[in-house]
Amino acid sequence: MASGTRQANFTLPEALLEELRKAVPKGEQSKVVGEALRNELARIRFKKVLQTSFGAWKAERHPELAEGTQRFIRSLRKSARPGRLAAHEQDGAG
Repeated sequence: MASGTRQANFTLPEALLEELRKAVPKGEQSKVVGEALRNELARIRFKKVLQTSFGAWKAERHPELAEGTQRFIRSLRKSARPGRLAAHEQDGAG
């Protein structure tokens, strides 16, 4: 992202502009509008990513999740326990 700034000319609803002028000091208005625009663009990008990736997790590709994600996570944690217990005992804590 470029660090410089450029002047832009666009229109805003009168009520919104009036609210901006009342709530934000004159020297900070561009900063506030820029930050709001940056946040909105991030939200739009995120929404597009969600729409394009919808359905990426197909049941037939991930049969391990058929019984639910909680059970799958529990099984992962359980399989990692023996290694953690052995490491714990080697540290002299066991």
